[in-house]
Amino acid sequence: MRDTPDPAAVGTLLRHVLELLDGDVSKVYEEQGLPEYRPRFSPVVRALLAEGPLSVRDLAATVGVTHSAASQTATQMARADLVTHTPDPLDARRRLIDLTPKARALLPRIEAEWEATAAAMAELDAELSMPLAELLREVAEAVGRRPFRERVGAAYREGGKPPHPRRNSPNHRTISDVAATFDPR
Repeated sequence: MRDTPDPAAVGTLLRHVLELLDGDVSKVYEEQGLPEYRPRFSPVVRALLAEGPLSVRDLAATVGVTHSAASQTATQMARADLVTHTPDPLDARRRLIDLTPKARALLPRIEAEWEATAAAMAELDAELSMPLAELLREVAEAVGRRPFRERVGAAYREGGKPPHPRRNSPNHRTISDVAATFDPR
């Protein structure tokens, strides 16, 4: 029986690492008397502090998540009385999200936890071959250049075999190529 996911199941492994990190940060919030506060709220709080009230679309872009994720997080935060949803005075079809007085009163505790989390992440990064955030940015950029869907499709068309790093080289020859030119005389 394993304690960690199969290393080949990268999505499962990523979720597992996120659960470990977020789970422990959630426990810190609970210990600080903030059981309803979630780690995913902090980027929203920081964005609203920096930008002021934002629509869900603008919040999603600022935080770097999907519209759906921003909407779900804002809904959870509203249930915890941390944000309000008010009509946009310039466009009645949009609603603006802003921090409540309760959220503003919690800012010293939220910011202290954020700083402690950043320090803990720096300590963890020192144990890794490269900083985790740097690696994740690299992955996001690579997938942005060529979506994973395309990579999976290409691998599927090649029979599920992992691509060989030199396969696209003009000098690359397979065993079949060599065998085709072999003359046993």
